[in-house]
Amino acid sequence: MTKGKDKKVKKKKSLSITTGIVKVCATFNNTIISITDLHGNVVCWSSPGKLSFKGSKKSTPYASQVAAKEVIAKAKDMGLKNVSVEIRGPGAGREACLRALQELDISVSRITDKTHHPHNGCRAPKRRRV
Repeated sequence: MTKGKDKKVKKKKSLSITTGIVKVCATFNNTIISITDLHGNVVCWSSPGKLSFKGSKKSTPYASQVAAKEVIAKAKDMGLKNVSVEIRGPGAGREACLRALQELDISVSRITDKTHHPHNGCRAPKRRRV
C-alpha cells in the first residue's frame, strides 16, 4: 500500500447560457440533438440510442421527440431561453424536434435547413464495353 496524498476532486463548473444553437442531425437510422453555445461548444446532447431505443425504433419521430425533450430539459436547467435551430439530414425526426421545442416554451429565433445537396454528384463510372 502506498501512503500518498488524497486526490482533490475538482468541482464541475455549472454552465449558464441564455442563448444557444440547437443542432439536429436527422439520419435515416438515428437523430442526434446537440445544444451548443454561440461559439459552437457543445453544452449537452442526446439521441434516441442514448435513451435505450434500439433498432428500427430509433428512427421514429417519437423517439427523436423524447430525446429532444430530454436534452432541452437539461439545457433549461442551465438557463437556456432563446435558441436558433439548425436542421441537417433527411430523417423522420426533423419536425418532431421542433414540436418538442414548442412544447417546452423556448423561443426560437430562426430555423435553418443545412442539409447537404449535391450539385452534380460523383463522376459516373466508365461505359461498359461488351
